[in-house]
Amino acid sequence: MGHAYLFTVFTPTFNRVHTLGRVYASLRAQTCTDFEWLIVDDGSTDGTEALVRGWMAEAPFPLRYLTQDHGHKKAAFNRGVREANGELFVALDSDDEMPADALAILAQAWEAIEPSARARYSAITGLCARPDGTVVGDAYPSDVFDSSPIDMYFRHDVHGEKFGFQRTDVLARFPFPEHIQGFVPESLVWWAIAREGYATRFINRVVRYYHDTPGALSGESARSNAPGLYLLANELLARYLDWFRWRPREFLLAAARRTRFGLHLGAQGRRAASPQGLSGIKAWALVCLMWPLGVALYLRDRLRGG
Repeated sequence: MGHAYLFTVFTPTFNRVHTLGRVYASLRAQTCTDFEWLIVDDGSTDGTEALVRGWMAEAPFPLRYLTQDHGHKKAAFNRGVREANGELFVALDSDDEMPADALAILAQAWEAIEPSARARYSAITGLCARPDGTVVGDAYPSDVFDSSPIDMYFRHDVHGEKFGFQRTDVLARFPFPEHIQGFVPESLVWWAIAREGYATRFINRVVRYYHDTPGALSGESARSNAPGLYLLANELLARYLDWFRWRPREFLLAAARRTRFGLHLGAQGRRAASPQGLSGIKAWALVCLMWPLGVALYLRDRLRGG
């Protein structure tokens, strides 16, 4: 209630003048027009502003352009949520695109949920495909499947890039932690929402074309992203060990990563950002068991300059 649009399509960007046109073209092609496009520019220096302001004069949909000093994607995301005028929040990266019917598919999936039941849902999530049309990662157990991102990851073993929307009002209650330097894994937020009892409806429809662009976060060093990666490893051991029987390897690797990134933090003279403390012998036993591998991974990072 009280939203100007069904969707806010949010795009954080930093020096992506060469790829933003792909996003713009895909939005112009959308068959569902009940949306605004909100761009938060995280300090670009490549002519992004001039390009976007040119589009603002011709776009057939509302386009807002906000700028901020260069920080990180998580800060831009939080600002986008605060500024959004749409009921549903679609985060579309500055190097990707959506099929022409993507917003229509997401709107139809949302409207298929009984209005009286929507309060317990936070998201609709579909599939991603590469530019050649091949689906990225795994499909869901069925075309319409109500579950949580936690169960989907651990119990159902579904992997790969996924895409959809979250309710804007729910996201406002679960901001990304901006005090953590560098990359913060998105799963920390999605899983926190799920722990509050919100469901996600998963659909086996392609709603995003994924482009693997050089310079993405996956290429950043272990050292620079140590705070967020340590936090994710620690959270897995602190909060999700009930899922161990479905994904034991995941938890063993998380125990090694906790040591690996903890050593990076120690080498930088930094402390973890108030993580959830580990409790119980099982979590600590995993950390001790995997400590040698964690140390070996840390030493490998140092040898590689990471």
